[in-house]
Amino acid sequence: MSATKAAAVTTPIVISLPRAAAQLTLFAFLALTVYYFVGVDQGMTSVFGNNMDIHEFMHDARHFLGFPCH
Repeated sequence: MSATKAAAVTTPIVISLPRAAAQLTLFAFLALTVYYFVGVDQGMTSVFGNNMDIHEFMHDARHFLGFPCH
């Protein structure tokens, strides 16, 4: 007996150009926000004022990713 498998037919997900642009914009904004908090925020020059909590929270992540912070 020979069993033939039916080929799985997949249909691509099609999105419109404006929706793709909106998704790309949102992703870029979120990526830059994460980059700021991990790599740029230095506590004293923080967007949130003289709050060192974010700097200390991300301190080990900075070293792991190779950002100088000392």
